[in-house]
Amino acid sequence: MTYEKEKSGNVIASSRVEGTDIYSRDGDKMGSVEDLLIEKRGGQVTDAIISVGGFLGMGIEQHSLPWSKLDYDTELDGYRLDVTEEQLKDAPRFDENECDRAYDREYQTEVYNYWEVRPYW
Repeated sequence: MTYEKEKSGNVIASSRVEGTDIYSRDGDKMGSVEDLLIEKRGGQVTDAIISVGGFLGMGIEQHSLPWSKLDYDTELDGYRLDVTEEQLKDAPRFDENECDRAYDREYQTEVYNYWEVRPYW
């Protein structure tokens, strides 16, 4: 399904966000958006699950990042992440076999503390 007015508006379909590239503050591609976490009652996006690294589908790391850490860059047609590669390497993460970890409150607390972002809950 294509939404023509989406390009000029302030909202975007989640299906268009998934797969969008993530870039470093220097403009280097770091990964892509895998999924979005949406608060059930308030309807706000709280986190983006991003995948980083890997080769031929192996060795991919996934990170849950507070949505506020991402800025959409129209020139890159992707999200800019204002963190260093080292910060991302040291950040809480999980692998493809631990997808439920992103929903765990203990893990979320670790993520929000690491990124020094006030939790949404």
